[in-house]
Amino acid sequence: MEILIAPDSYKESLTALQVAAEIEAGFREVFPDARYVKMPLADGGEGTVQALIDAMAGRRVELSVAGPLGEPVAAFYGLTGGAAIAVIEMAAASGLALLPPARRNPLRTSSYGTGELIRAALDAGARRFVLGVGGSATNDGGAGIAQALGVRLLDGDGAELGPGGAELARLRRIDVAGLDPRIAACRIDVACDVSNPLCGPQGASAVFGPQKGADAGMVAQLDANLRHYAAIIARDCGVNIVAVPGAGAGGGAAAAMLAFLGGRLRPGTDIVNDAVGLDAAVATADLIVTGEGRIDSQTIHGKTPIGVARAALRHGKPVIAIAGCLAASAAAVHAHGIDAVFGAVSRPCSVADALAAAAVNVRSAARNVAATLKLGRSLP
Repeated sequence: MEILIAPDSYKESLTALQVAAEIEAGFREVFPDARYVKMPLADGGEGTVQALIDAMAGRRVELSVAGPLGEPVAAFYGLTGGAAIAVIEMAAASGLALLPPARRNPLRTSSYGTGELIRAALDAGARRFVLGVGGSATNDGGAGIAQALGVRLLDGDGAELGPGGAELARLRRIDVAGLDPRIAACRIDVACDVSNPLCGPQGASAVFGPQKGADAGMVAQLDANLRHYAAIIARDCGVNIVAVPGAGAGGGAAAAMLAFLGGRLRPGTDIVNDAVGLDAAVATADLIVTGEGRIDSQTIHGKTPIGVARAALRHGKPVIAIAGCLAASAAAVHAHGIDAVFGAVSRPCSVADALAAAAVNVRSAARNVAATLKLGRSLP
C-alpha cells in the first residue's frame, strides 16, 4: 500500500514537513510495511517558501531588506531547482506581522523590500518565480516592488516618488527604461486566491485597507490614488489593470506584477501543486492524507486540502484530512472530495496548550485513523 501524505502547515506550531512526518509516524505504528511519500504543501500564503524547499530539496536564503516602513528587516526567500526557481512570500519583507498595530499606516508603507527579494533571487540565477502576496502591510499598488527593480515613478518635476500609497497621488509619468532586463527572461507566477480588483468597493483599499491601519478617510484616499496610478499605467505602459480580478491582492502588488513584470495570477494551490508534481504522486497512491491547522467552510475556497482533493478526484483516490481542529462547518469539505476529516486535539485545552502539543496530537490522531482503517479492512 502506498500512502501519500500531503498536508499544509499548522500555523504557529508545525511546518508542513513536520505535519507529514508526524502523520507518517502515526500510520507506521499500524501499517509498518506501507510505502510512504511525504509531500509538504502550501496554498501560496505563509509557509509556501518552507513547503517548497522541503518538497523540492531547496534552500532558504536569508538577507536584510527594507521593511514596510523602510527600516531594515531580516527577510528570506527560497531557491529550488538548482537555483532556477525562487519562492518569495511578500509577508517576509513587506508583511503586516512586521509592524505592531500602532505603526500600521498604508499611506506610508512600501513594498520595496519585496522587490529587493526578487532582485536578490535574480542575482542568484533564478528565472522562474513563485510569489505569494498574502499578508502584506502595504497598499501601494506594488509601486515599491517596481521601483526596486528599476521602474521610475515620477512626479510633475521629474522627481522619483517616495514610499507609500499616499505618494501615488503625485504620479505624473512612468519610465520603464530602467527595468531590470533580466525580467524579460522570467516566468512569474503570482499566488492569488482572491478576485478583488484594484479599485472600487471590492478593491484593495476598501476590503483590505482597514486591517492594514486605514480609517474611512484613508480608504477613500488610497482608492483614489490607486485609480490614478492605474490610469497612468494604462497610458504609459499600455496595460489596463484597474478591473482585472485579483489585481487588488497584496495591496495591489498583483497589479504591479501584471503591469511591469508580465506576471500571471494563478490560484496558490495550483502553483504549488504543479511545482511539486502532486498529480503524478496522487496517481500512484492508494490513499492520500492531507490537512491544515483548521478545517472549516473557508477550506473549500482555495486551501491546500481542497487542492489535494481535486487531484484525488481526477484519479478516483480516497482522501482523509487531519486538522489541528475542526469547525462546525468542516463538513462542507465532503462535497469537494475529502472523504473523512479528523481533529488532532483530543481533549478540551487552551490554544497555547494545543499548539505546544501539536506534534504529539497529530501523531496520535494519525495512529487512530490508521487503526480504524485496519479494523475496517478486517470486517466481513
